[in-house]
Amino acid sequence: MAAPPTAWQDPVPLALDTAPVPEYGGGSLADLLPTLVAGQGVAVPGAAHGAPAAVIPELTPADRNCVFLIDGLGWQQIKDHPDEAPYLTSLLGTSRGGTGRPITVGFPATTATSLASVGTGLPPGAHGLPGYTVRDPATGALMNQLRWRPWTDPHLWQPYPTIFQLADAAGIHTAQVSSPTFERTPLTDIALSGGTFHGRLSGEERMDLAAAQLAAGDQSLVYTYYSEVDGKGHKFGMDSDAWRGQLMYVDRLAQRLAEQLPPRSALYVTADHGMIDIPFDERSRIDFDEDWELRAGVALLGGEGRARHVYAVPGAEADVLAVWREVLGEQFWVASRDEAVAAGWFGPPGTVEERVRGRIGDVVAAAHDDVVITASVNEPRESRMVGMHGSMTPVEQLVPLLEVRS
Repeated sequence: MAAPPTAWQDPVPLALDTAPVPEYGGGSLADLLPTLVAGQGVAVPGAAHGAPAAVIPELTPADRNCVFLIDGLGWQQIKDHPDEAPYLTSLLGTSRGGTGRPITVGFPATTATSLASVGTGLPPGAHGLPGYTVRDPATGALMNQLRWRPWTDPHLWQPYPTIFQLADAAGIHTAQVSSPTFERTPLTDIALSGGTFHGRLSGEERMDLAAAQLAAGDQSLVYTYYSEVDGKGHKFGMDSDAWRGQLMYVDRLAQRLAEQLPPRSALYVTADHGMIDIPFDERSRIDFDEDWELRAGVALLGGEGRARHVYAVPGAEADVLAVWREVLGEQFWVASRDEAVAAGWFGPPGTVEERVRGRIGDVVAAAHDDVVITASVNEPRESRMVGMHGSMTPVEQLVPLLEVRS
């Protein structure tokens, strides 16, 4: 029997093999659209390797497929709020082909990465959007992949066709129904374009038009999106009336869409990540900009609070890894770039492409506990957020794949 630890012993960093790696290759968000279009007769290659893309084996084909993605509404958030989301709660048993299980989103659990995985059918290490902000190896600057700042050529950054483009070329009626704000963004261009984009302001208009677009083809692929569950969670947290009100609203939207499905249709309600509320105290919020140990040897801090890419000054990579592991290793999984890639954080072995490797931090830190690494000076808006996401914990990783058929 092992002796109990004593006060003088050093903290033991979290073992990297205890990180719950996303279920790439048959149970992740990247596998959803390849599965749906495969059932419609469209072959999707798996990135540069040309092999067929992975599919989710529990799903069965439909002639008309609609994906309703609710930003920020993870599996646990639905389970924890049956009164606010009675309709979505009633569908939990349908998730993942009637198994009643969730799928995973990929790492990091953040919108830009997840939407790129949805639209391309590829894991982050292949499509090349491996975080909220990452270093551009060509310029050395941090690139915000959600807001696309500073500007870079979208199709050099993400060169693969979207599933929507492949489906449209194969004769599938293909449409996206979302806020007009997103019609011409670079992220939409490289992740969600193909067929026709229909901008509608209200959620009700989107649901009605998504149903109409689904009926417009003998075979259809329709995507629709709602963002404000995530927005209210970031600003006010999930204990707020504002967040609960959005959950009640989106529950009604899902039911509205489901009740209008044309014949031979399948509706899938899913999300790009879950969320966790982080307390405003020093233990829960570690300020990188005020911590000399964590700043030592660091040239750039990327990612977000619960999923950090750390770019070291040349020659300081090993020292930065050692310090971050020593300071944070009981609260974060802390890995070198090579370790994170080998562990499958950004995709199955062999799928992280060379053009993407330099975008990944020299050190990658993924939160295990209810804690974030803020940057109060350089990221003041993000540092004030209540709800956070990004890491590999179940509350962030697991999302529903609720199904309604007509």
